Formats: sequence, structure tokens, C-alpha cells
Amino acid sequence: MADAVGGAAARGAGLVYRRLLLKLSGEALMGSGGYGIDMAVVDRLAKDVSEVVAAGAEIAVVVGGGNIFRGLQGAAKGMDRATADYMGMLATVMNALAFQNALEHQKTPARVLSAIPMPTVCESYVRPKALHHLGKGRVVIFAAGTGNPYFTTDTAATLRAMEMQCDAVAKATQVDGVYSADPKKDRSATRYDRLSHSEVLSKNLQVMDGAAIALARDNRLPVIVFSIEEPGNLLRVLKGEARATVIEG
Repeated sequence: MADAVGGAAARGAGLVYRRLLLKLSGEALMGSGGYGIDMAVVDRLAKDVSEVVAAGAEIAVVVGGGNIFRGLQGAAKGMDRATADYMGMLATVMNALAFQNALEHQKTPARVLSAIPMPTVCESYVRPKALHHLGKGRVVIFAAGTGNPYFTTDTAATLRAMEMQCDAVAKATQVDGVYSADPKKDRSATRYDRLSHSEVLSKNLQVMDGAAIALARDNRLPVIVFSIEEPGNLLRVLKGEARATVIEG
């Protein structure tokens, strides 16, 4: 037992964040396509997660469903908002199962826990069960958001990070941090190295939705915004070496 504990500590040496919740958008899984799941991209992301697990980190993941269906867009087209959000939650389950499959191919054990019970395809979310999986070195993938309409997967990520006693939330994006405007559209956009939660809200920076940032602020949970486009960047985040924006305080 002592050797096992020592081995885990050695694997985690040099990590600033030992237990992290990774927030992946559904769009991150579709690559350059207009919709759906690009398994080559999913495999690359799974390799990054497997790398940090091998380094001794404990990783939870919340994945969105916007590559398949987005509740807000459905509501905007005349669908009942609650119905549209439930459809979006089901889309996240599909993404979570694809990501679990990719992790298993990397020989990294993973479990999908859904806020909406569907025992035929995955486990139901129960907090002690999720903590048990994390403690055993398994990647825990949370699906179906919070299980409630009107709440985004950003809010689900903050909530699950607190329930799992994570050191931080890492929000994976296509750019290397938070900017004052979209850097792809505005060349004069200012990049921030550090921000407080309150600054994100007051400046109306579109990092995560307001409820997620407020929840993180009220519970002193750091949020790290980084680019997932560069292979190996997740490990640099855990070591505190990535070019990223840290939101805390």
C-alpha cells in the first residue's frame, strides 16, 4: 500500500493541479466539419487526457453537445425550450460515449455517468460513485449536463468540479486564452493573462455563461482557459506552464 501511494505521488510530481475538470465543447469534437463527430479529433483529445492521467492527474470531463444539437438554437426555431434542452442533453451522451471509447483505445479506463438515468448505455450520476472512479484512476465523463433544462454544460462543469473537489476547471477553446473580443475577427483584441471572476462578469467576456462564472466565483474555483488545438497542451496546463488565462480571485 505504501508503495502504491508513493508511486501515485511520484507520478503527480510537478503538477500544479492534481484533480482537474476538463470542459470540452461539442464543437471541439467535430473538427473542421460542420457537424457530427470527427473520430480523428476525438482520438487526439483522448491521447492528451491519457497523457495527463499517466502523469498522475485525476481527470473529470464535461462534454457539450453543440456538434449534434444545441437547445438554444432549437428554441430559437420555435421548439419548446425545455424539450430542446433535453435533446441537447441526449447529444452530450453520444459525445461522452465516443470519448469513452477513444480513451479505452488508449488503454485509459473511463466511465460515463449521466445526469439522466439510462442504465442500458452508461451509469447514472451518483456523487460517491464518481469520486470512487476518480480515486481509482479512471477518467469520469459527465453527460447530460445537470439533468435540468435552462442550464448549460458550462454550469454543469462548474457544478461537477465542485462536487468532485477539483482544483480547477480547464475550459478548452480554439484560442490561447481570454480576449477582449474575438481575436479571429478583431486584430486589436487584447489578451488577458489573469482575470478575476468579477472582471469576467463586469466586462461581459464570453468565456462561460454568467451562471457558471458566478458559481465559480462564489466557491473560489479557478477557471483556466486554454487552447486544445495544440497536442500536449493539457499537460502543460496541469503543470502551470501553458499559455492560458487564469480566472480566480
